[in-house]
This record gives sequence, structure tokens and C-alpha cells, in this order.
Amino acid sequence: MKRLLRLSALCFGLLSLGAFLVSFSLARRLYVGSSGAAAPPLNYHFSLYLPDNRYSFFTGIIRGAVRAAAEQNAALSIHSIDPEKNELEMAPYTGIDGAIVCPYLDDALARRQLNRLGARQIPVVIINHNVPNDQPWPFIGTNNFDVGRRVGLLAGRLAPGPLRLALVYSDKAPGIYGERELMEMGITTALGDRLAAPILGFKTNFNPLDAEDLLYRLFRTHPDSNTVVFTDPNDTIAAAQTLIDMNLVGRVRIIGFGSDPGILDGIRKGVIACSVVFNPDRIGYEAVQSLAALRRTGYTSTSIDTGIAIIGRDDLQ
Repeated sequence: MKRLLRLSALCFGLLSLGAFLVSFSLARRLYVGSSGAAAPPLNYHFSLYLPDNRYSFFTGIIRGAVRAAAEQNAALSIHSIDPEKNELEMAPYTGIDGAIVCPYLDDALARRQLNRLGARQIPVVIINHNVPNDQPWPFIGTNNFDVGRRVGLLAGRLAPGPLRLALVYSDKAPGIYGERELMEMGITTALGDRLAAPILGFKTNFNPLDAEDLLYRLFRTHPDSNTVVFTDPNDTIAAAQTLIDMNLVGRVRIIGFGSDPGILDGIRKGVIACSVVFNPDRIGYEAVQSLAALRRTGYTSTSIDTGIAIIGRDDLQ
């Protein structure tokens, strides 16, 4: 009986040793590259915190960040900034080498979360919406005052007479809404007394039909509005179709945001006057590069303006 027990124990030990050797061999093959050389260890682990609504703008940010992370031999994980998910709240305890944050909530809440990362000596870069602070964090994105000024200059060139302008923000473009005062100040600075009335401000939600409903409400209550600026690509496309349905093409000018195919088609047909285009790929790319520089040297540019482009009908000929 004892001999049988010893044989059983020996067989179990041999099986365990075999399983270990197989696991070790598989792990080694995963670590070793196809050339047979050991893959270099990753330099950093960065985390990117974005709003949950992954529209084309945020997809572009991720694309640029992934490209830069590959160049820096860094791991990049994507997380939600939604406070209900507590992912940013837990960031100081995850052992990351740096964080890229796209704040879109209350500035005081964002500042508290960013300060907690700083207290743990974790480098931070913020994108798309700047958060004022005594010691500002590096910022990658657009200057919304300049965006507003460019929009105002465009609107002034499109219309010969007095302007009655409506500006439509969106939950889908939180960075612009978070700095709406700068946006409107830029427009007002560019237009001056060309504005026949104060700028009308509205905001759409995540519902793709909300822009359509908003235009119907706008022209019921303010039928003399002649210029509408949208800050989200989906709202721009929905508004273009609504303008056709309401037979207002030519009387009302739409300035949109984005370069989606539907927007470009609307510009070609003359339904959309022009569109403002950000460069989300560059925002994501520069954010990772700045974070790597912070981690490596302790220094980086305090602000990188990624700029905008304007697409009009002449650009699509």
C-alpha cells in the first residue's frame, strides 16, 4: 500500500514538473521575438482618461496616442474619466508612470483629481480643455479663444449684413463647452458691431436627433437667426438635413465642426458653408510625447497649440 502511495506521489511530481516546463517554455516564446532576440522591456506605462462617448474625435486622440506610445516603447491603457466609474480616482494607486487626462466636468473636481496624481509624483498632461491652476499642467489642444475668433471671422465673410448668430454646444464635445466663455469672447472680438444681437447659446445632448429638434425650436422662437455654429460633427450633419427639410438653405448659414464624409458632402452641395477641423490625432500624439519627456527629463512644453483648419467649398474642388 505504501509503495503504491510513493509511486502515485512520484507520478504526480513528474506531471507537475512537466506542466511547469511547458508553461516556462510558452512564456519564454512569448517574451522572445521572432528574430530570437529578447524583446526590450517597456519603458513606461501611461494611462489615457477620456469621456465614455468615443466619437470620431476621441477615436483620433487614441490613434495618435497609440502611435506615439509605440515610438516610446510604452504601454498605453485607455480608461473612462466618468466619475461614477472611479477610474481616475483610483489612478494614483495603479503604479502608472504618467496620466493623460481629458477633463470635461467641473473644474474644481478635475483640479482635485489632478492634484491627487501630483501628490503621488505622477506626471500629468491634460488635453482638449485647460484647467486653470496656480502651477499649470502641460496642456495639449486648441486655444478656444482663437477658435472663436476664427469662427467669427468666417461668419463675417459669409454674411454681408448684420449677424444674428446661434452657437450650439454639445455634450458630445465637452472640451469646447467647458471653455464656452472663451469661444464666445473670440467670436465677439472678431465681429464687433456686426453682431445685431447677443450670441444665442444652446446645448445638445447625446441623442443624435437633438440637433434637429433644436433647430425647429430655434426658428420658432428666433426666426431672424441667419448663422448657426455647431461644435460637433454629428450635430452638423443632422442640422444640414434639417435645413433642407425646412427649406432654409441659402437663407441660413451653417458653420460646422469636423471632416466626416457627410459634412464634406454638405459643403460640396452648399448646405454647409464651411467646417472647422481639429487635429485629434496630433493631440493624442503630442500628449504621449510630452508625458514621456516629463518622465525622462522632468520638463516639457507648458502648452502645445495643435491648431485648426477650415474646410470650405473651394477646398473640395
